[in-house]
Amino acid sequence: MGKSRKVPKLKCCVSKDRCSRCPLRMLKDGTLPDGYTVKHREVVRLDGKKVTKKKLAKAA
Repeated sequence: MGKSRKVPKLKCCVSKDRCSRCPLRMLKDGTLPDGYTVKHREVVRLDGKKVTKKKLAKAA
């Protein structure tokens, strides 16, 4: 089985040194799952639907 990708947190914890699962860092690095972006430090879907941990984990 392949190595699974990290699942981003739903909301940035605003730590000074960004954690490895920070949505802002993942967006900058290009490792955020397709169809997702970050607005106001929270993960949102591009199509406007609600973000859940289960769907985010499945996309990652």
